[in-house]
Amino acid sequence: MIDRVASGFHPFVLPFVFGMVFVLSYCVYGIIKILVQLSSEDRKRFLLSLINPVTAWKNIKDIFLNCLLHVKLWKRNPVLGYMHSSIAFGWFMIILLGHIEVMLFVPHRMRQIWYPIFFNYFVSEGPGPATVQGSLLFTLMDFFLLMILSGIALAMIKRVHSRLFGMRRTTRPTLLDRVGLYSLWAIFPLRLLAEGFTAHISGGGFLIVPLNWVFRQFLGDHLHMLPTWWAYSIALCVFMCVLPFTRYMHIPAEMMLIPMRNAGLTIKHARRGFTKAMVWSCPNCGVCIDACPMSVKKANIKDTTVYLNRNIRRGNEKRIEEISDKCLLCGKCHEVCQIGLDGPSIRIAQRAMRPYGLNPDYSGFQPTPVPAGHKVLYFAGCMTQLTPRISKAVGSVLDKAGLDWEMMDKDGGLCCGRPLMTAGRFAQAKQLIRKNRELILASGCDTLLLSCPICYKIFKERYKLENVRVVHTAEYFEELIASGALRVEKGDIRYVFHDPCELGRGSGIYEQPRRVLGQAGYLVEADQTREESICCGGSLGSLTLGFAQREDMTRNALKHLTVGGPDAIATACPLCLATFSRYSDRPVQDIAEIVDRVS
Repeated sequence: MIDRVASGFHPFVLPFVFGMVFVLSYCVYGIIKILVQLSSEDRKRFLLSLINPVTAWKNIKDIFLNCLLHVKLWKRNPVLGYMHSSIAFGWFMIILLGHIEVMLFVPHRMRQIWYPIFFNYFVSEGPGPATVQGSLLFTLMDFFLLMILSGIALAMIKRVHSRLFGMRRTTRPTLLDRVGLYSLWAIFPLRLLAEGFTAHISGGGFLIVPLNWVFRQFLGDHLHMLPTWWAYSIALCVFMCVLPFTRYMHIPAEMMLIPMRNAGLTIKHARRGFTKAMVWSCPNCGVCIDACPMSVKKANIKDTTVYLNRNIRRGNEKRIEEISDKCLLCGKCHEVCQIGLDGPSIRIAQRAMRPYGLNPDYSGFQPTPVPAGHKVLYFAGCMTQLTPRISKAVGSVLDKAGLDWEMMDKDGGLCCGRPLMTAGRFAQAKQLIRKNRELILASGCDTLLLSCPICYKIFKERYKLENVRVVHTAEYFEELIASGALRVEKGDIRYVFHDPCELGRGSGIYEQPRRVLGQAGYLVEADQTREESICCGGSLGSLTLGFAQREDMTRNALKHLTVGGPDAIATACPLCLATFSRYSDRPVQDIAEIVDRVS
């Protein structure tokens, strides 16, 4: 191959160069700012993780799978997954192959950053047949360009018919988002045209050469190629210049977020450091809108995680407060998010910034000591105390199994601390945790039993109870039945099990309660279950939703639960039991009640 332009330069490359320098400078500035905002401990942990071979390999793998191939979207909806990965992976491959072309044929041009991007303009084939490498690279470049164009065609269809991609609703783009979107859509058709005008000089693959033949049939051999190369360069410049101020900032931001997450960093500040990286990584795809139980009411659509992130980026304090306080913290947005943005934790961090007038002091409170000497200590918790039929059933089952047990809060007790945490009051929650922990350890028990998933998750993750096993009733009853300590007789009732948010998505317990119900009767499944189970609507995570606002959410959850025509609804959460019982047309029972009845 020989240089078509001896200098390897033409003024049309200047818009691209300007855009590239701008976006790279902005990203470097952003990275430095985020690193400065991290605590010294987190910064050290992050930087050390980059030179750790194990973590470094995981970073590369996760970036490849999540940023380029979008594997999570493929699992959710193959068409949606292909649309994203065809553009992201295809563009990556075109850039990579462009650099390979330069290294193979004109290595002395590697310092010219525009050269691989506009390779077909600057380089043409010499006399004689095309080289094997050249033919292969031309073919690959055309293949990936065609892949990108198919992805853009799907993206255009999605803007009009999002339901074809499994999405009832999508986000409304801002003005700058539209500029970025349309410039992105223009880049690759313009590249196709530019290379089509040039192919009789530079050569090409199965896509470019036929296009060039068509052009020459209508326009002759003297094709005016420069306008399309100028347009291609300008489109690249526009996209890169608006990228930092649009949803497309997620492209470089996610490449920063993944290594930070793999280094073990967590949200510690509402707007700085790791949180900033997470908010900027939001692709505004809108998958979380349909997932959110609040979106059953159209008025709540703009209270979803995608709009929270957008308002944080804009600094719209009023909307940040409204959205953060309204959320149920059910975690479903986190579960379905293609890049794992932790919407509930971001909201709690926003709440922690505000006073609320909620700053109780438990330092001087002295709870009633727990009788020592019992192996199993049962903690009912606030919600089970308000639903005493559950604690009564738990006690009955434990007695039938012949266990030595005691109820920790039978005369009242301290909350587990979760409500304070959801309000961002971690210092006060730690006071409760310290006092409860002292009581539990002083009791000498070896098992702490919980019937509330909220309490279970908090005791499991926050209490650090050495030599004390923390277990939920759904797990414990399954073990008692399997070991023969508890005998049950199977009935003919058909149950549907509702996965409570904190037990399922929060703690990963899905199969044990189903195995218990399978021993007690027959199990039918809801149409949204396990990781994508719909919140009952009664979550204590929301600080502002009233009963009237929650009713539609609860009825929607019930509709999805009962599609299989069950006789009864089973759950393993006192809050879900109370919430569903208000509107259900069939019995709602806790798993402890069911086991007590058949044992």
